[in-house]
Amino acid sequence: MPTQLLTVNAITKGFTGTQTPIVKNISFSVYPNEIFALLGPSGCGKTTTLRLIAGFEKADAGTIAMEKRILVSNEVHLPPESRGIGFVFQDYALFPHKNVIENVAFGLRRTSKRAKRERALDVLRMVGLTGLQTRLPHHLSGGEQQRVALARAIIARPKLLLLDEPFSSLDPGLRQTTREEVRALLKAEGISAILVTHAQEEALSFAERLGVMKDGALEQIGTPEEMYRYPKTAYVADFLGQTNFIQAHVENGVAQTQFGRVKVDGEAAGDSLLSVRPECLKMMASDAWASGARSGQIVGQTFRGYDLTYRVEINGQDYFVQTDYNCPFQVGDIVMLRATAAVAVTPPNHSEVDQV
Repeated sequence: MPTQLLTVNAITKGFTGTQTPIVKNISFSVYPNEIFALLGPSGCGKTTTLRLIAGFEKADAGTIAMEKRILVSNEVHLPPESRGIGFVFQDYALFPHKNVIENVAFGLRRTSKRAKRERALDVLRMVGLTGLQTRLPHHLSGGEQQRVALARAIIARPKLLLLDEPFSSLDPGLRQTTREEVRALLKAEGISAILVTHAQEEALSFAERLGVMKDGALEQIGTPEEMYRYPKTAYVADFLGQTNFIQAHVENGVAQTQFGRVKVDGEAAGDSLLSVRPECLKMMASDAWASGARSGQIVGQTFRGYDLTYRVEINGQDYFVQTDYNCPFQVGDIVMLRATAAVAVTPPNHSEVDQV
């Protein structure tokens, strides 16, 4: 395991007028040349965590270190400009009266005017903005403004870049291509990054590891595949994509369910809550044999071009099934469902039961 670049240890932050801290005992690490994502709904504390790392907010408790240098502790609070960390704001925060090259060069200090310009032109080439250096921000598209903000953040060659919902204002098609280009640039330049987002697809496709946040705390950290396939809590399973929750009795890693017998991943024994992803449910004709499975009726269908999502009702409960676009079943058909995989998750607290 490589040496940690950034270490966040038990960081807590509250604001005047709030009963509980907005960030509660957060701990995680980021490694050199790694892209890490903080994923969660609005108000969960992810942006505040980013601002604590950048130095825009002062922590109430905990420590933050870059390599072996302490940035935050009970005795230390380095100002943002002394941390060597780049920041891309959600609204880009470009200077409206400065042109592109002036905005980009602003991120480079203690350098001659000529060296600033040469470095700014070099970075503009990296982000594909050659020829636009004299334009003002309001003459740029949203994607171009995003690239200017990125160029300004990386011009000083930071070891760590913080990205606060940087793609949220872009159109869906542009969002994906820009995301891919930014990721490639970070990798080419060897810059580590922390992305804050509420979009699960964005976090899963952009980051190498991610942490899911809830009410100011981290629920789980892992690779995108680990988090999606093996969530530890119902909250993480639900937040990372559509899933089916079922109650079942587990013995020796196997559960008897309304979809027949299914192998269960995760530590579970006795009555347990299971998460079954829609792609892990297979539909069969109602006369097909499936030990212990119950028949149900298709009551809904959503076509998305590359796949179909069916809603199947079994004993008054709806379940989602994802198939390829060639699936022959139609709304109204009687079918049987078979589960190919399930994972045991920690049930939600009582206030969340209705959401599951």
